[in-house]
Amino acid sequence: MAKNENKNENKNEKSEENRQPPVAILSQYIKDLSMEIPHAPQVFKKMQGSSPKIGVEVNIEAEKLEEDGIFNVLLNVNVNGDTTEEKAFILELSYGAVVALAIPQEHIEPVLMIEIPHMIFPYVRQIVANTMSNAGLPPLMLNPIDFAGMFAARKAKEQKKQ
Repeated sequence: MAKNENKNENKNEKSEENRQPPVAILSQYIKDLSMEIPHAPQVFKKMQGSSPKIGVEVNIEAEKLEEDGIFNVLLNVNVNGDTTEEKAFILELSYGAVVALAIPQEHIEPVLMIEIPHMIFPYVRQIVANTMSNAGLPPLMLNPIDFAGMFAARKAKEQKKQ
């Protein structure tokens, strides 16, 4: 009887080894990065002693790729800085992740629109801060984003349209 138990244990171990994780990020990449300071260098003098008014816009896109269970998620961030007189800077970042999902169908959309953006956000935040600093501007640390709230608002808006 001990031999049969060992065989069953080995089968379970092998099936667990072959099992795909429920969520796996296969790759991350910068799809697009743009930093503009349209009125440089004069704008730097105008910003001395006063901070520009900052506006941040975030958008999430997700699409299924050709392979089963493989998706592409884009986290798009637009940051605008305005002085009282003119545009100080424009930063646009589109950061992507190719992910493999082995989860029930009903969980795919929330994972793509909430969990994956949450997982890649620290990289987006660092890229924004470094780009601002490299452009000669004070680093901008993006505040945490409520991706679940964004998803809920989007779903509520879709239901109102119907």
